[in-house]
Amino acid sequence: MNARRLRFVLCGLVALVVLYAAACTNRGANKVDPSRPAPQTAGVGPSDIWGLGSASASALASPSLSGAPAAGGWWKPTVGLTWQWQLTGTLDKSVAAQVYDVDAANTSAADVAALKAAGRRVICYINVGAHEDFRPDAKNFPESVRGKGLDGWPGEKWLDVRRWDVLEPLLSARFKVCRDKGFDAVEPDNVDGYSNNSGFPLTAGDQLTFNRRVADLAHRLGLAVGLKNDVEQARALAPAFDFAVNEECARYDECDTLKVFTDTGKPVFHVEYDGSTSTFCAKVKPLRFSSMKKKLALDAWRESCY
Repeated sequence: MNARRLRFVLCGLVALVVLYAAACTNRGANKVDPSRPAPQTAGVGPSDIWGLGSASASALASPSLSGAPAAGGWWKPTVGLTWQWQLTGTLDKSVAAQVYDVDAANTSAADVAALKAAGRRVICYINVGAHEDFRPDAKNFPESVRGKGLDGWPGEKWLDVRRWDVLEPLLSARFKVCRDKGFDAVEPDNVDGYSNNSGFPLTAGDQLTFNRRVADLAHRLGLAVGLKNDVEQARALAPAFDFAVNEECARYDECDTLKVFTDTGKPVFHVEYDGSTSTFCAKVKPLRFSSMKKKLALDAWRESCY
């Protein structure tokens, strides 16, 4: 089954006046994924795009990863947690949710600290499976690991996830930005290149290996990690991940596949974009998912099932 990913382009001002381009594309032929940040205009350095100042520049300049696990391990989320997912607009820190999932670049360390001071856990959205030519570290990705473009996403190309020797230090640097801002977890996107026209002969086995490596990388940095979509491989990957993030499993009749997470005490943070909560909430409540309805823009608005 082809992947169906939801995307929407974030828009905002960076530095003086930098206009982000907005676009939508289908995940396969069926969905649009809003969970991707907009291209960054050239001239904005690492400390600006990642919002960490010298800490960000240091993380990107020193991509090596210590093999030692973080002291105390990482956050272990539990079934039943309420959540908010906001990737656009001014961050609304007043939503009555126990977990926030927000963008790595658009969320400051101060915002993360404020959420955590209020008792929230905070998840960091970040790309791992596609090259983006607008990122400050884009030049560090050799042409040999850049594949075909993502439909409807100029400047983005699938990565050859078999090349862990190349990708590990680059992803390590990105995850360190999340860690240094104080995030509790990461939500790695584009972890299903094998089911797309990536330009590489990727197999399901290649994807399983990569996704497990991503999970291990997060854990070694003391971060929890969620499986984003990739429903077809959920059963095989659930032991390596701490939670799942899913878009529209009720609409596409895929929710039962993700029960492998809640059955083992791990939450499924789930959204639907169409239909009424009175309809889809009845489907997911028996599965104990943390579900809500969101707009495609993934702004602050939400209508929760709980």
